Amino acid sequence: MIYPVNSLDKLGFDEIKANIRSFCMSDMGRGMVDKIQFMANYDQIIKFLKQTQEFKNIIKNDQPLPIQSFFDIKRLSDKAKIEGTFLSEEEFFQIYNSLLTVFAVIKYFEERNGLYPNLEALFEHLPIEKSIIKNIEAIIDVKGKIKNNASKELAYLTDAIAKAEQDSRKKVDQIYKNAQQNNWVADGSLTVRDGRICIPILAENKRKLKGFVHDESASGQTVYIEPEEVFNLNNLIRDMEFERRREIIKILTDLTDKTRPYVPILYSYHNFLTKLDFVRAKALFAIEIDAEMPVVLKDTRLKLVNARHPLLVIGAKLNGKAVVPLNMHLDEKTRILLVSGPNAGGKSVAMKTVGLLQIMVQAGLLVPVAEESEFGIFKQLFADIGDDQSIESDLSTYSAHLSKMKYFTEFSNAKTLVLIDEFGTGTDPQFGGPIAEAVLEIINKKNAYGVITTHYSNLKIFANHTTGIENASMIFDNIHLQPLYMLEMGKPGSSYAFEIAQKIGLSKQLLDLAKSKISVQQRKVDTLLIDLERDKKEVLEKKIEIDKLQRKAKSLLDENEKLKAFYDENKKNLIKEAKLEAQQIIKNANKLVENTIAQIKEHKADKEKTQELRSQLHTELKKNEIKAEKAKPATAETTEIKEGDWIKLTDSGNVAQVLEVNKDNLIIAFGELRSVVKKNRAVKVANSEVPKDIRKLSRVTHTQSAADFVSEIDVRGKRGDDALYEIEKYLDKAIMFNMNSFKVIHGKGDGILRKLIRNYLKKYSEVSRMEDEHADRGGDGITYVYLK
Repeated sequence: MIYPVNSLDKLGFDEIKANIRSFCMSDMGRGMVDKIQFMANYDQIIKFLKQTQEFKNIIKNDQPLPIQSFFDIKRLSDKAKIEGTFLSEEEFFQIYNSLLTVFAVIKYFEERNGLYPNLEALFEHLPIEKSIIKNIEAIIDVKGKIKNNASKELAYLTDAIAKAEQDSRKKVDQIYKNAQQNNWVADGSLTVRDGRICIPILAENKRKLKGFVHDESASGQTVYIEPEEVFNLNNLIRDMEFERRREIIKILTDLTDKTRPYVPILYSYHNFLTKLDFVRAKALFAIEIDAEMPVVLKDTRLKLVNARHPLLVIGAKLNGKAVVPLNMHLDEKTRILLVSGPNAGGKSVAMKTVGLLQIMVQAGLLVPVAEESEFGIFKQLFADIGDDQSIESDLSTYSAHLSKMKYFTEFSNAKTLVLIDEFGTGTDPQFGGPIAEAVLEIINKKNAYGVITTHYSNLKIFANHTTGIENASMIFDNIHLQPLYMLEMGKPGSSYAFEIAQKIGLSKQLLDLAKSKISVQQRKVDTLLIDLERDKKEVLEKKIEIDKLQRKAKSLLDENEKLKAFYDENKKNLIKEAKLEAQQIIKNANKLVENTIAQIKEHKADKEKTQELRSQLHTELKKNEIKAEKAKPATAETTEIKEGDWIKLTDSGNVAQVLEVNKDNLIIAFGELRSVVKKNRAVKVANSEVPKDIRKLSRVTHTQSAADFVSEIDVRGKRGDDALYEIEKYLDKAIMFNMNSFKVIHGKGDGILRKLIRNYLKKYSEVSRMEDEHADRGGDGITYVYLK
């Protein structure tokens, strides 16, 4: 229940419906939009929201629905069900096209069985009666005209008329040629008068040609004569045309009789098309305002996260501006929010945003909020917004407010959401304030929920020590004296009356005089509120700064973790290879010693042979020692490092490739990771000493990727999120390889994917501009992206 009824208009709901109507394809859909209303049935609300969400997913991420035509087939069915009537060719063609749409949509969902359950429920148990289409196809052609062979009689008459018209034309042409040869003809050619072909004859020659005079020129010098020879033939054609028309009516009447038993089914198809158009319009509007499906609860609770007023979103898109999001909550502990702050600071907009979004959700509409937002179900919504004075009822503005307050205090309960703008105004503040406080106390005792805006200090003080009510304020920049349009819960706000007056230009003398007229206590309260406002602004700025630093620190930490993991893996591989190499050297040395001992034994320790074998052993061991020495990295002092060289970090032992040398710094690559190190931390190593897996990773990452990089990406047929993920990866590579431009192939469709991609790319500073491909090469189905 909404009280008063005009609250819907004052909250902007009528304008919301007008926007949805603009997306409808049919009058039936627009009629359903007019019937949208505030509901309190949880299951019904959920059903409508899910239907809209599913249709939104189809528009954004799936192939478009095969919707071709929407006609009012209920009106045609009403006409067809009356005995003795018949539908025209055009009316049958409208039914035919509408049924083609019905069956194509049903087939579309059957191919995606279970993917859109709430939309599938729209045609659940709907009979598929294709005999109606077959009957129409036998009579009506693809252009909506009756077929010449719809019956034998019609085919005969059509051929007979065509032959008679041909004979008549030949006869007229012959007579016209003879008249020309005799110079009887006036200037001009054959013409039609009263549906008959006539010859223009000079008036003085009209008795020379026998026939029927149908007309004469304004000057009377020319008469238009139908020759006697073709007069009877034309009459015969006219008679056959009447017969043909009677035969067409007979055929259409017979087809209408065949269709009449299916009228109840046609009504069902009509309802399906109407609902489909209605849900489609709601989904398109949801996309227009960037709406999502929030969490809907059965109890009375409200939590808005990044909520925006829908009408402000539409205006902001037109003006290229951003809407400041609203964050607030109402629950059992904080049922009523008392919002204060300066004029034009956004109090009323915040309150109207809460009311409008609540109405939209309970009307089955998606809303522009974060998905984690929560909406409870309220049975009643009471609103007091604007001036409702009435001359007829002899009510002043304040009297009108009081009559609403009377209703609110009598009928509000724990299932009621109360919205009051500028609470208590309209009369002497000395009396308006206490009355407003009393009303607020009663509404609070009835456990009602609400958002109330006010300037009254007594209400702020009352809210501060009353359970169930919490102060909130619109943040104000008291340095630049301008509103920030951000709601903060927990503290009341100042009206900033004197500060705003000073900015406007009121004289210091006038302001001092005004300040002297308010009480000392009031001045202290207002000063305290201003100080609190200043502190809140500073805290907010510090919070934003800390959030930025935390995000940056997290990013650096994640990068460090990746590097550490790479270093650890590299270190393990190097240690493993070093151990294997050492084992091989030891194995070779042991083998050499064993062979030497065996040969000494073989020669029975001959002195000369023993000395010779020892000398050979010494030489081989020296070679192994030299080989092991060569395996050690060269020092930085003896080897110059240049671009493309492989180096080893002295402190960690990790191997990397040099991408660029910049004075005392080296830009190096670990696979796809980049880093900068000092020269004195690195020593050059030979290519042969670099593990194969590391060399392979480098070649694949830098050489092959750069060579194989294609300056276009095709995301047609992908869902929105998948397409953006692919484009993000592609953009990183394009920037890494210093590409000047690339193109994104997204297709045309409804333009949803194109708009989503362009809005996403706008946030990157590396993107300088975007434009459509040439019309001959794809037009707006391809976006060219230019990089700085």
